[in-house]
Amino acid sequence: MLSILIPIYNYNAFPLVLELHRQCLECEIEFEILCQDDSSGSDMNIENEKINFLSNSNFKTLKNNIAHRENRNSLAISAKYDFFLFIDGDSNMISKNYIANYISNLKGFDVVYGGRLHPENCPSDNQKLRWKYGKFIEDKTVENRKKTPFQSLLFNNTIITKESFNKVKFDSHLIKYGHDDTQLSYLLSLLNVKVNHIDNPIEHGDIDTNSAYLKKSKSSIENLIYLYEDKKITQNFSKLISLLLLLNKLKLTYFVSKFYLLFEKVIFKQLEGKNPSLFVFNLFRIGYLCNLYNSKTTN
Repeated sequence: MLSILIPIYNYNAFPLVLELHRQCLECEIEFEILCQDDSSGSDMNIENEKINFLSNSNFKTLKNNIAHRENRNSLAISAKYDFFLFIDGDSNMISKNYIANYISNLKGFDVVYGGRLHPENCPSDNQKLRWKYGKFIEDKTVENRKKTPFQSLLFNNTIITKESFNKVKFDSHLIKYGHDDTQLSYLLSLLNVKVNHIDNPIEHGDIDTNSAYLKKSKSSIENLIYLYEDKKITQNFSKLISLLLLLNKLKLTYFVSKFYLLFEKVIFKQLEGKNPSLFVFNLFRIGYLCNLYNSKTTN
C-alpha cells in the first residue's frame, strides 16, 4: 500500500514519524516508514533512533552526504509498496486525519499533492524573508493549485505511484540547491500523468534565516537557468524564464543586469534586515537571473 519516505538533515523527525505511525495503524493499512539522515552528524539523531522501535519503521544515517535529491532517490529504491509519500523530516503535522485524507483521494490518480503551509506567525525577524515568501507566495489554495497542476507540485507532502516515480526520479546531476521539484514536475507533465490537488497540508517547520535563504535563492536561480539552457524544462514551465526571455526580446536584460549590480549591496541589506520586502526580493531574483544570462551571452 504506502511507503512513507522521509529525508532528514539535522532535525528531530521522531514526533512527525510517531504521528504518521499512529495514523497508519488507525487506518489499518499496509505501510512502512523509511527515514534517512544525510550524514548530518547531528545530536538529534539520538531522538531519531527511536524510530527503529516503531513497527514497520526504520531510521538510518548515511556515512557520506549524498544531497537531498539522491537521499529521496535512495529511499525510493528501498521502498516496497506501490505508493510513495514524500515528506521532509522538518515538517509538522497539522491534521489528525492526514493519512486517511490521502487514502480516500488516491483512486484514479498517479500523483496527489496535499499542499503546504507556513506558521501563522513568523518565528523571528531573522527568518522573515523565507516565512513571507512561503506564506504569501508558496502557500496556495487548492483552487489556485488546480489552475496549474504540474507547476504547483512540491514534493514535500506528495504521494506518487512507484511506477510513475521510477520513470522520472530526481536528477542526480543537479548539484546545487533548487528547482528539483520543477524538473520532476515537468517530466511528469510530459508523461501526462493524472494529478490530484487536495487540501491536506503539512506545516513547514525549519525556516531558513534571511541570509541562508538568499544564498539558497541564488543557487536556485543558477539551477533554473541551467535547466532551461540544457533543455530540461521549457520556458512556458517557469514564469521567471518567461519573464527573462521577454526582457531579452525587448533588449532590456543588459539594463536590468546593470541595475542589479549597481544596487546589489542595498538590495541585500534590505532583504537581510528585520522587514524584508517581497517586492525587493522579486527585483533581486529577476536582476540576478538577468545578470547570469547576460554574463553567459556576452562571454
